[in-house]
Amino acid sequence: MATNAEAAATTRSLLARAHSPTTVDRIYTEKIQFRNLYLRPSSPPPSALATQKNQRDARRKARDEKKTRQKQRPGPLSSRKRRALGLHDAPRKGRKFAVYEPLHRLWLGYIREILGSDVYGGGQGAGAKLSAAEFHGAEIEVSRSSCPSRVGIKGIVIKDAKHVFEIITRKNEVKIVPKEGTMFKVEVPVDDPSEDKPVETDGPAEETKPAGRFVFEIHGDQLLLRGADRANKKYKVHFLKDV
Repeated sequence: MATNAEAAATTRSLLARAHSPTTVDRIYTEKIQFRNLYLRPSSPPPSALATQKNQRDARRKARDEKKTRQKQRPGPLSSRKRRALGLHDAPRKGRKFAVYEPLHRLWLGYIREILGSDVYGGGQGAGAKLSAAEFHGAEIEVSRSSCPSRVGIKGIVIKDAKHVFEIITRKNEVKIVPKEGTMFKVEVPVDDPSEDKPVETDGPAEETKPAGRFVFEIHGDQLLLRGADRANKKYKVHFLKDV
């Protein structure tokens, strides 16, 4: 093992390769001669090490418990599972026309509010509003269809799917009518303010004119979208060669 004198001589010879003798003396005296040499880095006491280990174990345990809870938490059902469970199907006990009549009355108020003054005149403004409207609860009738046996089917819409309307008739029968190649007629009762006054007659009683109706037709080929997607779609007026 080298002595202190041998170690000092070796250090000075190494420094002399790159520095002058004066610089060697200065560097050795200021930076090497009285500098403490640690054989290993200082470490914390055992108690501190134990505390750090316990903290790491606690954090690791908390992370593992969080991952376990996330795995046990039920995730959202996929579309395939929803169809398999029949979550969007009308229950058989509730397939009665009278059950959906309140929904139809609610829809009439909704569509009158959507149309506003266009309910009296129609036009492109009414068409743009109807194209984005919701038809759950609407009473519709098949006016034209590529399948003649479907013409005349009338009832309340209980499901507005992407490709079909599910309609319940007054005979409590659920009909699935494809939108493609089919036109649907819808009637909305309208009270005309100008005709709301009673009409005088020769007799003792007074009669009121019957309320008018706003009638429009829906081209099923143009509504091959879900109601939620149709609300955000902008339609353009163009020629329909199949009409």
